[in-house]
Amino acid sequence: MKSDRRITNLIITGFSGTGKSLVAMEVALRLNWNFIDTDDEIVKQTGKSIAEIFRQDGEARFRELERGTIRKACRQSQTVIAIGGGAIVDPQNYELLAKTGLIVCLEAKPETIYERLFREAARGPETEVRPLLAKDNPLERIRQLKASRQPHYANVDWTVHTDNLNISQVVEEVIKAWRLLRRYAPRNDREKARNDREKARSGSDKDIACLVETATQSYPVLVGYGLLDKLGEKMKKAALSGTATVISDENVFSVYGSKVEGILKDAGFAVNYFVVPPGEETKSMDYAIKIYDFLVEHRAERDDIIIALGGGMVGDLAGFVAATFLRGMFWVQVPTSLVAMVDASIGGKVGVNHPEGKNLIGAFYQPNLVLADCQTLTTLPQRELTSGWAEVIKHGMILDEEFVQFLESNVNKLIKLEPELITQAIARSAAIKAQVVSQDEKERKGKRTILNYGHTIAHGLEAATQYKRFLHGEAVAIGMMGAAKLSQRLGLLPSAAVERQQALLQKFGLPTSLRAEAASQRRGRTRSNLKLSLAGVTKAMELDKKVSRKAIRWVLLQDIGKVVIRSDVPQQDVQAILLELWRHDT
Repeated sequence: MKSDRRITNLIITGFSGTGKSLVAMEVALRLNWNFIDTDDEIVKQTGKSIAEIFRQDGEARFRELERGTIRKACRQSQTVIAIGGGAIVDPQNYELLAKTGLIVCLEAKPETIYERLFREAARGPETEVRPLLAKDNPLERIRQLKASRQPHYANVDWTVHTDNLNISQVVEEVIKAWRLLRRYAPRNDREKARNDREKARSGSDKDIACLVETATQSYPVLVGYGLLDKLGEKMKKAALSGTATVISDENVFSVYGSKVEGILKDAGFAVNYFVVPPGEETKSMDYAIKIYDFLVEHRAERDDIIIALGGGMVGDLAGFVAATFLRGMFWVQVPTSLVAMVDASIGGKVGVNHPEGKNLIGAFYQPNLVLADCQTLTTLPQRELTSGWAEVIKHGMILDEEFVQFLESNVNKLIKLEPELITQAIARSAAIKAQVVSQDEKERKGKRTILNYGHTIAHGLEAATQYKRFLHGEAVAIGMMGAAKLSQRLGLLPSAAVERQQALLQKFGLPTSLRAEAASQRRGRTRSNLKLSLAGVTKAMELDKKVSRKAIRWVLLQDIGKVVIRSDVPQQDVQAILLELWRHDT
Protein backbone atom coordinates (compact mmCIF):
# COMPACT_ATOMS: atom_id res chain seq x y z
CA MET A 1 0.00 0.00 0.00
CA LYS A 2 1.30 3.41 -0.94
CA SER A 3 2.34 5.91 1.69
CA ASP A 4 0.46 8.89 0.20
CA ARG A 5 -2.80 7.70 1.67
CA ARG A 6 -5.20 10.16 3.23
CA ILE A 7 -7.66 8.58 5.63
CA THR A 8 -10.78 10.69 5.28
CA ASN A 9 -13.48 8.07 4.67
CA LEU A 10 -14.79 4.81 6.12
CA ILE A 11 -15.56 2.02 3.66
CA ILE A 12 -17.93 -0.84 4.48
CA THR A 13 -17.54 -4.00 2.41
CA GLY A 14 -18.63 -7.61 2.68
CA PHE A 15 -20.74 -10.21 0.94
CA SER A 16 -24.41 -9.66 0.12
CA GLY A 17 -26.62 -10.07 3.14
CA THR A 18 -24.11 -8.85 5.71
CA GLY A 19 -25.97 -5.56 6.20
CA LYS A 20 -23.51 -3.16 4.56
CA SER A 21 -25.99 -0.48 3.52
CA LEU A 22 -27.96 -0.33 6.77
CA VAL A 23 -24.82 -0.39 8.88
CA ALA A 24 -23.06 2.25 6.79
CA MET A 25 -26.09 4.55 6.92
CA GLU A 26 -26.36 4.26 10.72
CA VAL A 27 -22.61 4.73 11.20
CA ALA A 28 -22.77 7.89 9.08
CA LEU A 29 -25.58 9.22 11.26
CA ARG A 30 -23.63 8.46 14.44
CA LEU A 31 -20.47 10.13 13.11
CA ASN A 32 -22.44 12.99 11.52
CA TRP A 33 -20.82 12.13 8.18
CA ASN A 34 -22.09 11.83 4.63
CA PHE A 35 -23.31 8.45 3.36
CA ILE A 36 -22.95 6.90 -0.10
CA ASP A 37 -24.17 3.49 -1.24
CA THR A 38 -22.43 2.82 -4.56
CA ASP A 39 -25.12 0.36 -5.69
CA ASP A 40 -27.83 2.96 -5.03
CA GLU A 41 -25.83 5.54 -6.98
CA ILE A 42 -25.61 3.19 -9.96
CA VAL A 43 -29.37 2.58 -9.81
CA LYS A 44 -29.99 6.36 -9.81
CA GLN A 45 -27.58 6.89 -12.67
CA THR A 46 -29.01 4.19 -14.95
CA GLY A 47 -32.64 4.06 -13.92
CA LYS A 48 -32.28 0.29 -13.66
CA SER A 49 -32.02 -2.10 -10.74
CA ILE A 50 -28.76 -3.96 -10.23
CA ALA A 51 -30.41 -7.21 -11.33
CA GLU A 52 -31.67 -5.54 -14.53
CA ILE A 53 -28.18 -4.24 -15.32
CA PHE A 54 -26.77 -7.74 -14.90
CA ARG A 55 -29.51 -9.28 -17.07
CA GLN A 56 -29.64 -6.66 -19.81
CA ASP A 57 -26.10 -5.24 -19.97
CA GLY A 58 -23.94 -7.93 -18.36
CA GLU A 59 -21.60 -7.98 -15.39
CA ALA A 60 -18.77 -6.26 -17.30
CA ARG A 61 -20.95 -3.17 -17.81
CA PHE A 62 -21.97 -3.17 -14.16
CA ARG A 63 -18.33 -3.35 -13.03
CA GLU A 64 -17.48 -0.44 -15.31
CA LEU A 65 -20.26 1.66 -13.76
CA GLU A 66 -19.13 0.54 -10.30
CA ARG A 67 -15.54 1.70 -10.89
CA GLY A 68 -16.74 5.12 -11.99
CA THR A 69 -19.05 5.44 -8.99
CA ILE A 70 -16.30 4.46 -6.57
CA ARG A 71 -13.88 6.97 -8.12
CA LYS A 72 -16.47 9.69 -7.60
CA ALA A 73 -17.23 8.59 -4.02
CA CYS A 74 -13.56 8.58 -3.07
CA ARG A 75 -13.28 12.26 -3.94
CA GLN A 76 -15.48 12.96 -0.93
CA SER A 77 -14.27 13.32 2.65
CA GLN A 78 -15.85 12.37 5.96
CA THR A 79 -18.05 9.92 4.11
CA VAL A 80 -19.15 6.39 4.96
CA ILE A 81 -19.15 4.43 1.69
CA ALA A 82 -21.03 1.14 1.34
CA ILE A 83 -19.71 -0.79 -1.67
CA GLY A 84 -21.03 -3.84 -3.48
CA GLY A 85 -19.83 -7.25 -2.38
CA GLY A 86 -17.65 -7.78 -5.45
CA ALA A 87 -16.22 -4.28 -5.73
CA ILE A 88 -13.15 -4.92 -3.59
CA VAL A 89 -12.03 -7.76 -5.89
CA ASP A 90 -11.13 -5.20 -8.59
CA PRO A 91 -7.52 -4.05 -7.91
CA GLN A 92 -8.29 -0.53 -9.16
CA ASN A 93 -11.18 -0.19 -6.73
CA TYR A 94 -9.16 -1.58 -3.84
CA GLU A 95 -6.18 0.71 -4.49
CA LEU A 96 -8.40 3.78 -4.59
CA LEU A 97 -10.52 2.85 -1.58
CA ALA A 98 -7.48 1.97 0.53
CA LYS A 99 -5.81 5.30 -0.27
CA THR A 100 -8.75 7.34 0.95
CA GLY A 101 -10.31 5.37 3.76
CA LEU A 102 -10.21 2.63 6.34
CA ILE A 103 -11.90 -0.54 5.12
CA VAL A 104 -14.13 -2.61 7.41
CA CYS A 105 -15.48 -5.96 6.22
CA LEU A 106 -18.77 -7.36 7.55
CA GLU A 107 -18.52 -11.15 7.67
CA ALA A 108 -21.14 -13.89 7.97
CA LYS A 109 -21.37 -17.61 7.32
CA PRO A 110 -22.90 -18.69 3.98
CA GLU A 111 -25.87 -20.21 5.83
CA THR A 112 -26.51 -16.90 7.61
CA ILE A 113 -26.28 -14.98 4.34
CA TYR A 114 -28.70 -17.37 2.62
CA GLU A 115 -31.25 -17.05 5.43
CA ARG A 116 -31.02 -13.24 5.39
CA LEU A 117 -31.38 -12.98 1.60
CA PHE A 118 -34.28 -15.45 1.63
CA ARG A 119 -36.09 -13.45 4.35
CA GLU A 120 -35.53 -10.26 2.37
CA ALA A 121 -36.93 -11.82 -0.81
CA ALA A 122 -39.98 -13.10 1.11
CA ARG A 123 -40.97 -9.70 2.44
CA GLY A 124 -43.19 -8.95 -0.51
CA PRO A 125 -43.43 -8.29 -4.24
CA GLU A 126 -41.84 -4.87 -3.84
CA THR A 127 -38.55 -6.53 -2.88
CA GLU A 128 -36.66 -7.69 -5.94
CA VAL A 129 -35.16 -11.17 -5.75
CA ARG A 130 -31.39 -10.95 -5.43
CA PRO A 131 -29.47 -12.42 -8.39
CA LEU A 132 -27.84 -14.95 -6.06
CA LEU A 133 -31.24 -16.44 -5.19
CA ALA A 134 -32.17 -16.76 -8.85
CA LYS A 135 -29.52 -19.45 -9.30
CA ASP A 136 -29.96 -23.19 -8.92
CA ASN A 137 -28.82 -24.28 -5.45
CA PRO A 138 -28.31 -20.70 -4.19
CA LEU A 139 -26.64 -21.75 -0.92
CA GLU A 140 -23.87 -23.58 -2.79
CA ARG A 141 -23.49 -20.61 -5.16
CA ILE A 142 -23.12 -18.33 -2.13
CA ARG A 143 -20.46 -20.66 -0.68
CA GLN A 144 -18.50 -20.76 -3.93
CA LEU A 145 -18.66 -17.06 -4.68
CA LYS A 146 -17.87 -16.08 -1.11
CA ALA A 147 -14.89 -18.45 -1.00
CA SER A 148 -13.51 -16.95 -4.20
CA ARG A 149 -13.72 -13.45 -2.70
CA GLN A 150 -12.46 -14.38 0.75
CA PRO A 151 -8.78 -13.46 0.16
CA HIS A 152 -9.92 -9.96 -0.81
CA TYR A 153 -12.22 -9.65 2.20
CA ALA A 154 -9.26 -10.64 4.38
CA ASN A 155 -7.10 -7.79 3.05
CA VAL A 156 -8.87 -5.07 5.03
CA ASP A 157 -8.27 -2.99 8.15
CA TRP A 158 -10.90 -4.65 10.33
CA THR A 159 -13.45 -7.47 10.27
CA VAL A 160 -16.76 -7.64 12.14
CA HIS A 161 -18.49 -11.03 12.35
CA THR A 162 -22.20 -10.35 12.14
CA ASP A 163 -23.79 -13.82 12.46
CA ASN A 164 -24.97 -13.33 16.05
CA LEU A 165 -25.28 -9.54 16.07
CA ASN A 166 -28.18 -7.24 15.25
CA ILE A 167 -27.68 -4.09 13.18
CA SER A 168 -27.17 -1.85 16.22
CA GLN A 169 -24.50 -4.15 17.62
CA VAL A 170 -22.70 -4.27 14.26
CA VAL A 171 -22.78 -0.48 14.12
CA GLU A 172 -21.22 -0.32 17.58
CA GLU A 173 -18.44 -2.69 16.48
CA VAL A 174 -17.72 -0.66 13.35
CA ILE A 175 -17.51 2.59 15.31
CA LYS A 176 -15.20 0.97 17.85
CA ALA A 177 -13.00 -0.19 14.99
CA TRP A 178 -12.99 3.28 13.46
CA ARG A 179 -11.94 4.92 16.71
CA LEU A 180 -9.20 2.34 17.29
CA LEU A 181 -7.84 2.46 13.75
CA ARG A 182 -7.92 6.25 13.63
CA ARG A 183 -5.59 6.35 16.64
CA TYR A 184 -3.15 4.21 14.73
CA ALA A 185 -3.21 6.53 11.70
CA PRO A 186 -2.71 10.10 12.94
CA ARG A 187 -1.01 11.12 9.68
CA ASN A 188 -3.44 9.39 7.36
CA ASP A 189 -0.96 6.72 6.34
CA ARG A 190 -1.84 3.04 6.56
CA GLU A 191 1.73 1.82 6.25
CA LYS A 192 2.84 4.18 9.00
CA ALA A 193 -0.04 2.94 11.13
CA ARG A 194 1.02 -0.66 10.69
CA ASN A 195 4.66 0.19 11.26
CA ASP A 196 3.79 2.09 14.44
CA ARG A 197 1.91 -0.93 15.78
CA GLU A 198 4.78 -3.24 14.93
CA LYS A 199 7.31 -0.91 16.53
CA ALA A 200 5.22 -0.67 19.67
CA ARG A 201 5.14 -4.45 19.98
CA SER A 202 8.59 -5.32 18.75
CA GLY A 203 10.86 -2.43 19.59
CA SER A 204 11.29 -1.58 15.89
CA ASP A 205 12.91 -4.92 15.06
CA LYS A 206 14.18 -4.99 11.47
CA ASP A 207 14.23 -8.80 11.50
CA ILE A 208 10.43 -9.02 11.73
CA ALA A 209 9.01 -10.44 8.49
CA CYS A 210 5.42 -10.27 9.73
CA LEU A 211 3.19 -10.37 12.77
CA VAL A 212 0.65 -13.05 13.55
CA GLU A 213 -2.29 -11.43 15.33
CA THR A 214 -4.97 -13.80 16.58
CA ALA A 215 -7.61 -13.65 19.28
CA THR A 216 -5.34 -15.54 21.67
CA GLN A 217 -1.85 -14.30 20.84
CA SER A 218 0.16 -11.72 18.94
CA TYR A 219 3.73 -12.61 18.03
CA PRO A 220 6.45 -11.78 15.51
CA VAL A 221 7.91 -14.05 12.86
CA LEU A 222 11.60 -13.19 12.51
CA VAL A 223 13.40 -14.13 9.30
CA GLY A 224 17.07 -13.48 8.55
CA TYR A 225 20.40 -14.95 7.56
CA GLY A 226 22.56 -15.81 10.58
CA LEU A 227 19.71 -14.95 12.93
CA LEU A 228 20.26 -17.90 15.27
CA ASP A 229 23.00 -15.94 17.07
CA LYS A 230 20.29 -13.52 18.26
CA LEU A 231 17.96 -16.17 19.73
CA GLY A 232 18.61 -15.30 23.39
CA GLU A 233 18.37 -11.58 22.67
CA LYS A 234 15.06 -11.98 20.82
CA MET A 235 13.60 -14.14 23.58
CA LYS A 236 14.46 -11.56 26.22
CA LYS A 237 12.93 -8.89 24.01
CA ALA A 238 9.76 -10.98 24.03
CA ALA A 239 9.81 -10.85 27.86
CA LEU A 240 10.73 -14.53 28.24
CA SER A 241 12.92 -15.69 31.11
CA GLY A 242 13.65 -18.69 33.33
CA THR A 243 14.56 -22.19 32.21
CA ALA A 244 14.47 -23.12 28.54
CA THR A 245 13.92 -26.75 27.58
CA VAL A 246 15.16 -27.34 24.04
CA ILE A 247 13.35 -30.13 22.21
CA SER A 248 15.12 -31.28 19.05
CA ASP A 249 15.79 -34.36 16.97
CA GLU A 250 19.11 -36.17 16.84
CA ASN A 251 20.09 -34.84 13.41
CA VAL A 252 19.43 -31.17 14.13
CA PHE A 253 20.75 -31.25 17.68
CA SER A 254 24.05 -32.75 16.53
CA VAL A 255 24.60 -29.65 14.36
CA TYR A 256 23.04 -26.84 16.40
CA GLY A 257 22.50 -28.14 19.94
CA SER A 258 25.74 -26.91 21.52
CA LYS A 259 25.52 -23.58 19.74
CA VAL A 260 21.95 -22.92 20.87
CA GLU A 261 22.77 -23.98 24.42
CA GLY A 262 25.65 -21.51 24.52
CA ILE A 263 23.59 -18.68 23.02
CA LEU A 264 20.83 -19.18 25.60
CA LYS A 265 23.20 -19.42 28.55
CA ASP A 266 25.01 -16.26 27.44
CA ALA A 267 21.61 -14.52 27.48
CA GLY A 268 20.95 -15.66 31.06
CA PHE A 269 18.70 -18.67 30.52
CA ALA A 270 19.09 -21.98 32.30
CA VAL A 271 19.00 -24.72 29.68
CA ASN A 272 17.78 -28.33 29.54
CA TYR A 273 17.33 -30.38 26.41
CA PHE A 274 15.43 -33.44 25.27
CA VAL A 275 16.47 -35.11 22.01
CA VAL A 276 14.20 -37.43 20.03
CA PRO A 277 14.76 -39.67 16.99
CA PRO A 278 14.12 -38.00 13.61
CA GLY A 279 11.13 -38.99 11.53
CA GLU A 280 7.36 -38.64 11.52
CA GLU A 281 6.93 -41.79 13.62
CA THR A 282 8.34 -39.87 16.60
CA LYS A 283 5.39 -37.46 16.55
CA SER A 284 3.31 -39.66 18.82
CA MET A 285 1.68 -39.75 22.23
CA ASP A 286 4.44 -42.11 23.38
CA TYR A 287 7.11 -39.47 22.87
CA ALA A 288 4.90 -36.70 24.24
CA ILE A 289 4.61 -38.71 27.48
CA LYS A 290 8.39 -39.19 27.58
CA ILE A 291 8.82 -35.42 27.38
CA TYR A 292 6.16 -34.91 30.10
CA ASP A 293 8.15 -37.27 32.32
CA PHE A 294 11.33 -35.31 31.60
CA LEU A 295 9.66 -32.00 32.48
CA VAL A 296 8.26 -33.45 35.72
CA GLU A 297 11.70 -34.78 36.62
CA HIS A 298 13.27 -31.37 36.02
CA ARG A 299 10.48 -29.57 37.90
CA ALA A 300 9.49 -27.40 34.96
CA GLU A 301 7.26 -24.48 35.85
CA ARG A 302 4.52 -22.80 33.88
CA ASP A 303 6.64 -19.68 33.25
CA ASP A 304 9.49 -21.72 31.79
CA ILE A 305 9.94 -22.01 28.04
CA ILE A 306 9.81 -24.85 25.54
CA ILE A 307 12.00 -24.29 22.47
CA ALA A 308 11.28 -26.33 19.34
CA LEU A 309 14.57 -26.60 17.45
CA GLY A 310 14.12 -28.47 14.19
CA GLY A 311 11.63 -29.19 11.44
CA GLY A 312 7.88 -29.50 11.38
CA MET A 313 7.77 -32.76 13.30
CA VAL A 314 9.71 -31.28 16.21
CA GLY A 315 7.59 -28.12 16.16
CA ASP A 316 4.33 -30.07 16.23
CA LEU A 317 5.50 -32.36 19.03
CA ALA A 318 7.13 -29.67 21.18
CA GLY A 319 4.17 -27.34 20.67
CA PHE A 320 1.73 -30.07 21.69
CA VAL A 321 3.72 -30.61 24.88
CA ALA A 322 3.81 -26.85 25.53
CA ALA A 323 0.05 -26.60 25.02
CA THR A 324 -0.81 -29.45 27.38
CA PHE A 325 1.83 -29.54 30.12
CA LEU A 326 0.75 -27.48 33.17
CA ARG A 327 -2.19 -26.36 31.00
CA GLY A 328 0.11 -24.30 28.82
CA MET A 329 3.72 -23.12 28.83
CA PHE A 330 5.53 -20.41 26.89
CA TRP A 331 7.16 -21.71 23.76
CA VAL A 332 9.37 -20.60 20.89
CA GLN A 333 9.64 -21.99 17.38
CA VAL A 334 13.15 -22.18 15.88
CA PRO A 335 12.51 -23.91 12.54
CA THR A 336 15.51 -25.33 10.70
CA SER A 337 13.74 -26.80 7.65
CA LEU A 338 12.20 -24.86 4.79
CA VAL A 339 8.75 -26.37 5.24
CA ALA A 340 8.80 -25.44 8.93
CA MET A 341 9.98 -21.88 8.28
CA VAL A 342 7.20 -21.01 5.86
CA ASP A 343 4.40 -23.20 7.12
CA ALA A 344 4.55 -25.50 10.15
CA SER A 345 6.03 -22.97 12.59
CA ILE A 346 3.38 -20.30 11.89
CA GLY A 347 -0.18 -20.46 13.13
CA GLY A 348 -0.08 -22.58 16.26
CA LYS A 349 -1.19 -25.94 14.87
CA VAL A 350 0.37 -28.50 17.20
CA GLY A 351 -0.27 -32.18 17.64
CA VAL A 352 0.71 -35.80 17.30
CA ASN A 353 -0.28 -38.51 14.87
CA HIS A 354 -2.72 -41.36 15.34
CA PRO A 355 -2.10 -44.65 13.50
CA GLU A 356 -5.25 -43.95 11.46
CA GLY A 357 -4.36 -40.40 10.43
CA LYS A 358 -1.94 -37.52 10.63
CA ASN A 359 -2.34 -34.84 13.33
CA LEU A 360 -5.65 -36.24 14.56
CA ILE A 361 -4.68 -35.41 18.18
CA GLY A 362 -3.75 -31.79 18.74
CA ALA A 363 -4.63 -28.20 19.49
CA PHE A 364 -4.25 -24.63 18.31
CA TYR A 365 -1.64 -23.10 20.59
CA GLN A 366 0.32 -20.08 19.39
CA PRO A 367 4.05 -19.67 20.11
CA ASN A 368 5.47 -16.52 21.67
CA LEU A 369 8.08 -16.10 18.97
CA VAL A 370 9.16 -17.66 15.67
CA LEU A 371 12.80 -17.25 14.65
CA ALA A 372 13.85 -18.58 11.24
CA ASP A 373 17.54 -18.46 10.39
CA CYS A 374 17.77 -19.10 6.64
CA GLN A 375 21.43 -20.06 7.01
CA THR A 376 20.41 -23.30 8.73
CA LEU A 377 19.05 -24.49 5.39
CA THR A 378 22.63 -24.92 4.17
CA THR A 379 22.99 -27.99 6.41
CA LEU A 380 19.64 -29.52 5.41
CA PRO A 381 19.75 -32.77 3.41
CA GLN A 382 18.96 -32.03 -0.24
CA ARG A 383 15.79 -34.12 -0.33
CA GLU A 384 14.34 -32.31 2.69
CA LEU A 385 15.25 -28.91 1.25
CA THR A 386 13.60 -29.77 -2.04
CA SER A 387 10.52 -31.01 -0.20
CA GLY A 388 10.07 -27.63 1.49
CA TRP A 389 9.59 -25.75 -1.76
CA ALA A 390 6.15 -27.34 -2.13
CA GLU A 391 4.71 -25.22 0.69
CA VAL A 392 6.38 -22.07 -0.67
CA ILE A 393 4.89 -22.67 -4.13
CA LYS A 394 1.53 -23.52 -2.54
CA HIS A 395 1.31 -20.10 -0.90
CA GLY A 396 1.77 -18.39 -4.24
CA MET A 397 -0.68 -20.67 -6.01
CA ILE A 398 -3.50 -19.99 -3.56
CA LEU A 399 -3.07 -16.27 -2.89
CA ASP A 400 -0.30 -14.44 -4.71
CA GLU A 401 0.38 -14.71 -8.44
CA GLU A 402 3.13 -12.08 -8.17
CA PHE A 403 4.95 -14.36 -5.74
CA VAL A 404 4.61 -17.20 -8.25
CA GLN A 405 6.24 -14.94 -10.84
CA PHE A 406 9.04 -14.15 -8.38
CA LEU A 407 9.67 -17.86 -7.85
CA GLU A 408 9.59 -18.57 -11.58
CA SER A 409 12.12 -15.79 -12.23
CA ASN A 410 14.57 -16.83 -9.51
CA VAL A 411 14.51 -20.63 -9.48
CA ASN A 412 18.25 -21.18 -9.90
CA LYS A 413 19.32 -18.62 -7.30
CA LEU A 414 16.76 -19.86 -4.81
CA ILE A 415 17.82 -23.48 -5.25
CA LYS A 416 21.40 -22.36 -4.55
CA LEU A 417 20.19 -20.57 -1.36
CA GLU A 418 21.46 -17.14 -2.40
CA PRO A 419 21.19 -15.32 0.98
CA GLU A 420 19.28 -12.21 -0.05
CA LEU A 421 16.79 -13.98 -2.29
CA ILE A 422 16.19 -16.94 0.01
CA THR A 423 15.52 -14.55 2.90
CA GLN A 424 13.13 -12.57 0.72
CA ALA A 425 11.29 -15.70 -0.43
CA ILE A 426 10.91 -17.13 3.07
CA ALA A 427 9.80 -13.80 4.54
CA ARG A 428 7.17 -13.35 1.84
CA SER A 429 5.88 -16.91 2.10
CA ALA A 430 5.73 -16.63 5.90
CA ALA A 431 3.80 -13.36 5.58
CA ILE A 432 1.18 -15.05 3.39
CA LYS A 433 0.71 -17.78 5.99
CA ALA A 434 0.58 -15.20 8.81
CA GLN A 435 -2.06 -13.18 6.97
CA VAL A 436 -4.32 -16.20 6.66
CA VAL A 437 -3.99 -17.54 10.21
CA SER A 438 -4.48 -14.06 11.67
CA GLN A 439 -7.91 -14.02 10.02
CA ASP A 440 -8.86 -17.56 10.99
CA GLU A 441 -6.89 -18.86 13.96
CA LYS A 442 -8.73 -22.14 14.47
CA GLU A 443 -9.93 -22.92 10.96
CA ARG A 444 -13.54 -22.16 11.85
CA LYS A 445 -14.30 -19.38 9.36
CA GLY A 446 -13.17 -21.08 6.17
CA LYS A 447 -10.26 -18.75 5.45
CA ARG A 448 -7.55 -20.98 6.90
CA THR A 449 -8.88 -23.97 5.00
CA ILE A 450 -7.30 -22.61 1.81
CA LEU A 451 -3.87 -23.48 3.26
CA ASN A 452 -4.84 -27.12 2.80
CA TYR A 453 -4.49 -26.91 -0.97
CA GLY A 454 -2.92 -30.20 -2.02
CA HIS A 455 -3.07 -31.61 1.49
CA THR A 456 -6.13 -33.83 1.20
CA ILE A 457 -4.38 -36.21 -1.17
CA ALA A 458 -1.03 -35.58 0.53
CA HIS A 459 -2.21 -36.68 3.97
CA GLY A 460 -3.86 -39.70 2.39
CA LEU A 461 -0.57 -40.70 0.75
CA GLU A 462 1.37 -40.18 3.97
CA ALA A 463 -1.03 -42.06 6.23
CA ALA A 464 -1.49 -44.94 3.78
CA THR A 465 2.28 -45.50 3.73
CA GLN A 466 2.69 -45.08 7.50
CA TYR A 467 4.63 -41.83 6.96
CA LYS A 468 7.62 -43.84 5.67
CA ARG A 469 7.53 -43.35 1.90
CA PHE A 470 6.96 -39.64 1.36
CA LEU A 471 8.41 -36.49 2.83
CA HIS A 472 5.59 -34.06 3.52
CA GLY A 473 6.46 -31.70 0.68
CA GLU A 474 6.73 -34.56 -1.80
CA ALA A 475 3.23 -35.68 -0.89
CA VAL A 476 1.96 -32.08 -1.04
CA ALA A 477 3.45 -31.57 -4.51
CA ILE A 478 1.66 -34.68 -5.79
CA GLY A 479 -1.48 -33.58 -3.94
CA MET A 480 -1.29 -30.13 -5.54
CA MET A 481 -1.17 -31.73 -8.96
CA GLY A 482 -4.13 -33.92 -8.04
CA ALA A 483 -6.08 -30.86 -6.83
CA ALA A 484 -5.18 -28.87 -9.95
CA LYS A 485 -6.20 -31.71 -12.26
CA LEU A 486 -9.42 -32.10 -10.28
CA SER A 487 -10.06 -28.36 -10.63
CA GLN A 488 -9.56 -28.68 -14.38
CA ARG A 489 -11.81 -31.73 -14.58
CA LEU A 490 -14.60 -29.78 -12.84
CA GLY A 491 -14.25 -26.92 -15.31
CA LEU A 492 -12.80 -24.49 -12.79
CA LEU A 493 -9.19 -24.17 -13.95
CA PRO A 494 -7.73 -23.77 -17.45
CA SER A 495 -5.15 -26.29 -18.58
CA ALA A 496 -2.50 -23.55 -18.91
CA ALA A 497 -2.62 -22.96 -15.15
CA VAL A 498 -2.27 -26.69 -14.46
CA GLU A 499 0.76 -26.82 -16.73
CA ARG A 500 2.25 -23.72 -15.14
CA GLN A 501 2.01 -25.23 -11.66
CA GLN A 502 3.51 -28.49 -12.88
CA ALA A 503 6.42 -26.71 -14.55
CA LEU A 504 7.23 -24.72 -11.42
CA LEU A 505 7.12 -27.78 -9.15
CA GLN A 506 9.38 -29.65 -11.52
CA LYS A 507 11.89 -26.79 -11.74
CA PHE A 508 12.31 -27.00 -7.97
CA GLY A 509 12.84 -30.75 -8.22
CA LEU A 510 9.48 -31.82 -6.79
CA PRO A 511 7.48 -34.84 -7.98
CA THR A 512 4.32 -34.18 -9.95
CA SER A 513 3.25 -37.82 -10.26
CA LEU A 514 3.85 -41.04 -8.42
CA ARG A 515 6.18 -42.13 -11.19
CA ALA A 516 8.29 -38.99 -10.70
CA GLU A 517 8.30 -39.53 -6.94
CA ALA A 518 9.47 -43.11 -7.38
CA ALA A 519 12.26 -42.08 -9.73
CA SER A 520 13.35 -39.33 -7.33
CA GLN A 521 13.55 -41.76 -4.43
CA ARG A 522 15.53 -44.27 -6.49
CA ARG A 523 18.08 -41.58 -7.32
CA GLY A 524 18.34 -40.79 -3.61
CA ARG A 525 18.51 -44.50 -2.73
CA THR A 526 15.71 -44.02 -0.22
CA ARG A 527 12.97 -45.87 -2.04
CA SER A 528 10.44 -47.46 0.28
CA ASN A 529 9.00 -50.81 -0.67
CA LEU A 530 5.60 -49.75 0.65
CA LYS A 531 3.16 -50.08 -2.24
CA LEU A 532 0.23 -47.75 -2.41
CA SER A 533 -3.34 -48.96 -2.15
CA LEU A 534 -6.09 -46.83 -3.66
CA ALA A 535 -8.47 -48.05 -0.98
CA GLY A 536 -5.92 -47.24 1.74
CA VAL A 537 -5.40 -43.69 0.52
CA THR A 538 -9.15 -43.13 0.11
CA LYS A 539 -9.78 -44.32 3.66
CA ALA A 540 -7.05 -42.03 5.02
CA MET A 541 -8.50 -39.07 3.11
CA GLU A 542 -11.91 -39.69 4.67
CA LEU A 543 -10.34 -39.49 8.14
CA ASP A 544 -8.60 -36.22 7.35
CA LYS A 545 -9.33 -33.15 9.49
CA LYS A 546 -10.81 -31.33 6.48
CA VAL A 547 -13.83 -33.65 6.42
CA SER A 548 -17.07 -31.93 7.47
CA ARG A 549 -20.38 -33.79 7.71
CA LYS A 550 -18.67 -36.79 6.08
CA ALA A 551 -17.78 -34.71 2.97
CA ILE A 552 -14.23 -33.70 2.12
CA ARG A 553 -13.75 -29.95 1.79
CA TRP A 554 -11.62 -29.75 -1.33
CA VAL A 555 -9.44 -26.69 -1.81
CA LEU A 556 -9.39 -26.12 -5.56
CA LEU A 557 -8.08 -23.47 -7.94
CA GLN A 558 -10.00 -21.16 -10.23
CA ASP A 559 -6.80 -19.43 -11.34
CA ILE A 560 -3.29 -18.81 -10.09
CA GLY A 561 -3.80 -17.02 -6.76
CA LYS A 562 -7.54 -17.71 -6.66
CA VAL A 563 -9.02 -20.60 -4.68
CA VAL A 564 -12.45 -22.04 -4.07
CA ILE A 565 -13.58 -24.52 -1.41
CA ARG A 566 -15.92 -27.27 -2.57
CA SER A 567 -17.69 -29.95 -0.54
CA ASP A 568 -19.73 -31.30 -3.44
CA VAL A 569 -17.02 -32.89 -5.58
CA PRO A 570 -18.39 -36.09 -7.14
CA GLN A 571 -16.63 -39.19 -5.87
CA GLN A 572 -16.22 -40.52 -9.41
CA ASP A 573 -14.16 -37.45 -10.31
CA VAL A 574 -11.96 -37.91 -7.26
CA GLN A 575 -11.45 -41.55 -8.10
CA ALA A 576 -10.59 -40.70 -11.70
CA ILE A 577 -7.87 -38.28 -10.57
CA LEU A 578 -6.49 -40.76 -8.03
CA LEU A 579 -6.36 -43.45 -10.72
CA GLU A 580 -4.52 -41.03 -12.98
CA LEU A 581 -1.93 -40.52 -10.23
CA TRP A 582 -1.73 -44.30 -9.75
CA ARG A 583 -1.05 -45.23 -13.34
CA HIS A 584 2.69 -44.84 -13.07
CA ASP A 585 3.23 -46.14 -9.54
CA THR A 586 6.03 -48.68 -9.45
